[in-house]
Amino acid sequence: MAARKRRNIPNVDPDFLEKQKASLVRNHRQVILFNEKEMNAIDEYCRRFKIKSKSAMLRQAVMERILGDLDENHPTLF
Repeated sequence: MAARKRRNIPNVDPDFLEKQKASLVRNHRQVILFNEKEMNAIDEYCRRFKIKSKSAMLRQAVMERILGDLDENHPTLF
């Protein structure tokens, strides 16, 4: 039987990890309303692409659009 190779895990400060986790906690709620056609389209999309978490999909779509627009319209010096 072959021996398992141990992974070399670097020592990371637990306080740093705790602060990093705390900074990723989502605590700002936004509410969005859809009409029937929009909701049917979202449901069909999720069914077709086997998406289980609509909130994660919507969050990703919104953030991709926002970050993309910010990147395209960054301030210029001239």
